[in-house]
Amino acid sequence: MSIQINFKKNLLKKISTNLVLFVDENFNISGLKKHISKHEFSYISDLLKTSDLKKDLFSFQINSNKTIFLVSIKKDIKTSDVENLGANFHAHIYYDRKSDYFVISENINSKIKNFIGYFLHGLRLKSYEFNIYKSKKDKKSVSINIIGNKNKISTQDQLRFKALEEGTFFARDLVSEPGNILHPDEYAKRINSLKKFGLKINIYNEKKLKKLGMNALLGVGQGSIRGSYLVTMEWKGLKNNSKPLAFVGKGVCFDTGGISLKPAKFMEDMTYDMAGSATVVGLMKNLAVRKAKINAVGVVGLVENMPGGNAQRPGDIVKSYSGKTIEILNTDAEGRLVLADALTFTEKKFKPEFMVDLATLTGAIIVSLGSEYAGLFSNNDKLSNQLINAGETVDEKLWRMPLHKNFDKLIDSKNADMQNINYVGGAGSTTAAQFLQRFILHKTPWAHLDIAGMAFSKYGGALNSGGATGYGVRLLNKLIEEYYE
Repeated sequence: MSIQINFKKNLLKKISTNLVLFVDENFNISGLKKHISKHEFSYISDLLKTSDLKKDLFSFQINSNKTIFLVSIKKDIKTSDVENLGANFHAHIYYDRKSDYFVISENINSKIKNFIGYFLHGLRLKSYEFNIYKSKKDKKSVSINIIGNKNKISTQDQLRFKALEEGTFFARDLVSEPGNILHPDEYAKRINSLKKFGLKINIYNEKKLKKLGMNALLGVGQGSIRGSYLVTMEWKGLKNNSKPLAFVGKGVCFDTGGISLKPAKFMEDMTYDMAGSATVVGLMKNLAVRKAKINAVGVVGLVENMPGGNAQRPGDIVKSYSGKTIEILNTDAEGRLVLADALTFTEKKFKPEFMVDLATLTGAIIVSLGSEYAGLFSNNDKLSNQLINAGETVDEKLWRMPLHKNFDKLIDSKNADMQNINYVGGAGSTTAAQFLQRFILHKTPWAHLDIAGMAFSKYGGALNSGGATGYGVRLLNKLIEEYYE
């Protein structure tokens, strides 16, 4: 179902088709008489008397051609709540199946600047569908007509919302693609296509990676017939040479577990093990589309973790780009190997102001936090607080987890500088983050976001209808807007 947004001037006559009206949290409709007939006013008043007013949205079927929606605006409403209202409205019209809806903006009473912009942003985020492989597609088109001059969206804000939606949808598209389509070779090509938005793209293939000594990353992909890559995306939004903000993503396009093979059940979901990288790519597209006034770099490691005659074995020892050696005790703890080389490379080459990495790194974080929070691990309190505050604003929440030197003994190896898993058991997410911290060589402010529980939703969320969520694009964009732009 496609959505068309139209902005129209005030209509003098009452609207005979579907109508969206805004009311206060008590559903006081006395101010709506000029928009609806006496019969409709009486009908809705009577129904509201016996309704549970804790809901945010009511729909009233007036006749076969007309539905009236009442959207409640609470006094303490936040921008994320307004987005959720838009998403909730989309869920209603998806099942209402009518073609035209008229949203009366003049009766919006809220302190939220750009209320209608956030409302429509939530609606569009919820409208995302990944259906390119379906032979029968939903071709229905719906027009959302915004009536009135109040809360008109400025050109600048329209671009900001559009860029954020394009970046989020691009990330969702990448995560939704099956592994036979979006393998590392194809993924690198799709990133390269973003050059047209003004991003500088560099693709390091296996030959270049071997020369650089990125054996931790290369070891993960050596069992696959596909290539392994490190891809950098640079955005120069400032004329000066200020330190860039760096974002690093795990891009395991499909994760079988390698020789440490995963159970067959739900292995098909491992197409989303590259969601951290998709967030970075979507963020960089968003920054380029909206011409963000910052310098930023995105770095992603792209591999496929497969069992094969040349696959990495448990017990192998590899030398990372940092020079540190790693004993591979479990080939299914592969994401941290990809990130290890990517983090050291990013710090050395770009000397960033900070680094934030994102990865669907551990199942343990889902045990800890479910699908409500991503895990945050960091060596810097300032960056941590900024990320947490940005997450609260856009409702992509983070919960800070511990890092401590006492965890180091769990990943120390007798045969190498470290091992890639804690063989004793317990603290799986923390020891993974503790492992990554060893590859930050120059005390650069760094945060690791374990998004395993947030990147993909079986049942859908407030702003998505199930499947890939695009988690992190809006969070990191808000971090940049609030603190660095």
